[in-house]
Amino acid sequence: MSLSIRAKIIRSITGCYFQSIDVASVDVLKLRRRWDFLGRLLIPAFRVTIERDNIAGLEVEWLRPRDCDEQKLLLYVHGGAYVAGSCHTHRQMVSHIARSGRIQVLLPEYRLAPEFKYPAAIDDVLAIYRFLLESGRRPEDIIFAGDSAGGGLVVAALLALRDAGDPPPAAAILLSPFLDVTASGESMESRARLDPWFHAADLPVIADYYCEPQQQREPMVSPVFADLGGLPPILVQVGDHEILLSDATRLVQKIRAAGGEIDLQVWPEMWHVFQLFVGKMPESGAAIAKIGDYIRGRVA
Repeated sequence: MSLSIRAKIIRSITGCYFQSIDVASVDVLKLRRRWDFLGRLLIPAFRVTIERDNIAGLEVEWLRPRDCDEQKLLLYVHGGAYVAGSCHTHRQMVSHIARSGRIQVLLPEYRLAPEFKYPAAIDDVLAIYRFLLESGRRPEDIIFAGDSAGGGLVVAALLALRDAGDPPPAAAILLSPFLDVTASGESMESRARLDPWFHAADLPVIADYYCEPQQQREPMVSPVFADLGGLPPILVQVGDHEILLSDATRLVQKIRAAGGEIDLQVWPEMWHVFQLFVGKMPESGAAIAKIGDYIRGRVA
């Protein structure tokens, strides 16, 4: 199946923007403000209410579709290379996921690097989850989800829960997960000319923002190096044209080798977190529809 006309246009426009960013010298604070401003212009899905709240000292948003079962919950961890992202940047996409899955979503704003390096963001995700359990929610009614760096935080949180003996959520969903800050995957080369957004040379800069050099291969920082046994079922969506493809495929291989359950969907010609463009190109809507099917199947 070839790319839609809309996808071709969006790929070209966004590719020009991302290629213009000099990751080594960019002002992170200005980048955050720019992305937040653009995010505020995006309209959430119809019939999804949004409520601001504070949990465990973190600003969060509740996104509730009109027909959701409020006993079920999706905890969504936004992406942004560990240095950016917020409710504003992800509200629109997450609202469509909420409506497709007919589930309420909790979208927290965890602490960002470089002001707060590893493991601050992981600690924040764990604090939110444990607050939910202490509030009476059942782990089997909760699904984790995250994109890019948020996907890496989701896997790290699952590992931390497993190692601590805490009950895991019912399942997890990863969109273009960033799981190897050392950039050692083969797709760093095989997809280098196909990825419209990123260069492998940018990843060491991001790694330096997030953690210390000696921490880069730690399992909680780069989960592709972890023992991945004992995790709940996982759905992965990734684009075939992104340099992070092998982050996802290596995760899948290791989880299957450990006897775990994981579903991999590789989307032809797609790029990093293409689901963000829901409502603007059909491929994004189709991917979110599959996410909704997965959610309803896991917490029905």
